[in-house]
Amino acid sequence: MRNLLTFGAAAALFALLPDLAFAQTAAGGGSGGIGVGAGLAIGLAVIGAGIGEGLTAGNAVSGIARNPGAAGSVQGPMIIGLALIESLALFAFVIAFFLQNKI
Repeated sequence: MRNLLTFGAAAALFALLPDLAFAQTAAGGGSGGIGVGAGLAIGLAVIGAGIGEGLTAGNAVSGIARNPGAAGSVQGPMIIGLALIESLALFAFVIAFFLQNKI
């Protein structure tokens, strides 16, 4: 866990270093932070959606395997839940595009 935190801190440092190195040349302000924010937004959203969809589908398959007669009543809410989870990732994608438009 400590190695992961060290790697994350180093990655954040190296991602922000170019902004610090070229701070005098940026006349309009730090727009690099918006790019980093957009990248983090879509990355974290996709990771979260992937975990959520995996847990949802896994639990639905487990429930259907235990009680095959309930497949019809499990499948509909599962598909609605998957669609709602995916919509959150798509919202993050749209917000990332809006942020990129500000650069």
